[in-house]
Amino acid sequence: MILRKIQPGICRAWLSRVLLRPELCFFSSVPPQPVPPLIQTLKDYLSSLEPLLPPEELRHTRRMVQEFGSPGGLGARLQKGLEKRARHTNNWISPWWVQWAYLESRQPLPVHSNPAISLPRRDYNDWRSQLVFASKLIAAVLDFKAKIKTGQLPVENVRGKPLCMELYPLLFSSCRIPGPKHDYIAHHGRSRRSPTHITVVRNYQFFQLEVYNSDGSRMTESQIHSQLLRIRAQSWKTDKEPMGILTSEHRHTWGEAYDRLLRDKLNKESVRLIETGLFSLCLDSPVMRISDEKYASRKAAQVLHGGGTFSNSGNRWFDKTLQFVVGEDGSWGLLYEAATAEGPPIATLLHHILKYCEKPDPKRAPLVPLPMPKKLYFNIDREIKRDIEHAKRNLDILINDLDVNVFNFKRFGKELPKQHNLSPNAFIQVALQLAYYRAHNEVCPACDIASQRMFRGGRTEYIRSPTNQTLKFILAFDDPSVSREAKLQLFREAVDAYTALTLKVLQGHGVDLHLLGLKLQAIVEGLSVPKVFMDTAYGLATHWKLRTGQVPANTDSVMCFGPLVPDGYAICYNPQADHVHFSITAFNCCEETNAEALALTLKDTLCQLQELLQPTV
Repeated sequence: MILRKIQPGICRAWLSRVLLRPELCFFSSVPPQPVPPLIQTLKDYLSSLEPLLPPEELRHTRRMVQEFGSPGGLGARLQKGLEKRARHTNNWISPWWVQWAYLESRQPLPVHSNPAISLPRRDYNDWRSQLVFASKLIAAVLDFKAKIKTGQLPVENVRGKPLCMELYPLLFSSCRIPGPKHDYIAHHGRSRRSPTHITVVRNYQFFQLEVYNSDGSRMTESQIHSQLLRIRAQSWKTDKEPMGILTSEHRHTWGEAYDRLLRDKLNKESVRLIETGLFSLCLDSPVMRISDEKYASRKAAQVLHGGGTFSNSGNRWFDKTLQFVVGEDGSWGLLYEAATAEGPPIATLLHHILKYCEKPDPKRAPLVPLPMPKKLYFNIDREIKRDIEHAKRNLDILINDLDVNVFNFKRFGKELPKQHNLSPNAFIQVALQLAYYRAHNEVCPACDIASQRMFRGGRTEYIRSPTNQTLKFILAFDDPSVSREAKLQLFREAVDAYTALTLKVLQGHGVDLHLLGLKLQAIVEGLSVPKVFMDTAYGLATHWKLRTGQVPANTDSVMCFGPLVPDGYAICYNPQADHVHFSITAFNCCEETNAEALALTLKDTLCQLQELLQPTV
């Protein structure tokens, strides 16, 4: 991981822009996030290195870690600073985590940062049905927003314990704003006059669509539909200059272009309306269909990045927190900006949309004239035109470099591990490590994204793998001299070890947030970055070649995002009762990685693990 400098005031400045009065449903008794004991974190850190490092390197790192954690040493001093910070802040690590992981990253948002969720294709294939469904989707999202505002959204819980709901109000009327050294989040939902419009994008053209009547009531589906028809009538031709492409750039480059763009009064007003809108709706042209087998992958890629500058990428404003994508061919999904939103709240929103879409439109449209949707115009000078051309070229390079493989594994789902008293998530994580080893003849550092919302203001933490138990199982699995019984026992031990690790992380005792906090605390105190973070072992162990995430949803959706490192993979999965949806991404520029090859190896590995649990002979 690249070491980034963080200034003490930056996090406070970011927080001041997003803190808001909790809505009615968010008064839940969620405890503060604990600062884990230093000795425990350092011990767990060393354990995570054991399967990855040769003995000599491990001994060198062990000595360095022991020196850092010695009584009265640097680690103890930094730990005291973190504990003091925890006593005086809402959450001691989340603002730092958001700042460091997202807002200070200079990589483009598409592929590298913004996750996409692709949902099952709707049963239509024409623009008329596209607009009917889009109208219902908008009404469903407005209904969800109303539940947040009136306190009707139930407080979520895990194992009887409530989860922090602070993220929900931040989903609407928020946008990431580019800056030269770091970005920030602008949230407009709690301003004196909260925005009442959304942004609709079609053929690279942006429209302001008011979605509330003058009396404050939400527009009905038929009202919204009539407005979408008007927008379609105003956007027959594709705009020559796709302004949204600018938001796909490297953040420093986009920050400079953003400043140039906003010098003009008309441009400033158009950008402001996009940024303040409740959310964006992207009305896409059809996804190019080659075969049924590859359609799921193309559909996910379309939501993720728009398919390229000759397809729908100009229909995106990648800085926007929520972007719903509705295709003319029945494809649809959601793209979100990860500094503000994250998987589980998004899954809750999508579940609400799907339930709402099952119901008929309950309200008749009032007979009142509606204002014409406002098309947003831009003055494009030579400099901005040059910025757009550069952004188009760079985005197409990025898109062509990304290999996306989405598949539905149908042999079994989460019920199989449950029948054998095994955690489905831990089962899949061990399978991923085994599949990677078979494809590359080595184990690799992997991170599984886990929620920390059981704590006030909590975001996410990594669960590290492989464990020592996973490595033992992997080395034994393809060894013919090891009996089936012995392999089964090693497999159980690997799954159980991962399950225990998961439980520890869910209790707030993960490794990576604490290590990040210690490093940033040193910077805040004006100290040099501790040697333990400059060690080659730290760099190797955080070069996440497997970036994984489970977003369990009640629907056949699949999440998709790009790898964290050039020679890595990103793997998302959604386990259902009798099948599992997977998405695997890799970069084509790396000769060692291949998403399709890993997908085939993973399918074969899952079948063999089923055979291990339930031998047919």
